[in-house]
Amino acid sequence: MAMKCANCGKGVMYGHNVSHAKNRTRKIFKPNLHKARIKLGGITKTMKLCTKCLRVWKIAVKPAVPVEASIEKNPPAGGETPLAA
Repeated sequence: MAMKCANCGKGVMYGHNVSHAKNRTRKIFKPNLHKARIKLGGITKTMKLCTKCLRVWKIAVKPAVPVEASIEKNPPAGGETPLAA
């Protein structure tokens, strides 16, 4: 399995750990990947996504608030309910 995000392609990066004495040892920076089941066009797929892509996906697919629920929470200023007519 590749250590790569299926959406953005973020993958492994290489660098160094640097100690206080400036000794350098090799370091592998891995992306924070999670398996997620995502519905695309009615088909559910399991994909490896980084946390940034997961956050963006959750915001984009957020379900809408039903109209009745929003009316009950925010009554009009005049004291009338729009459904009472």
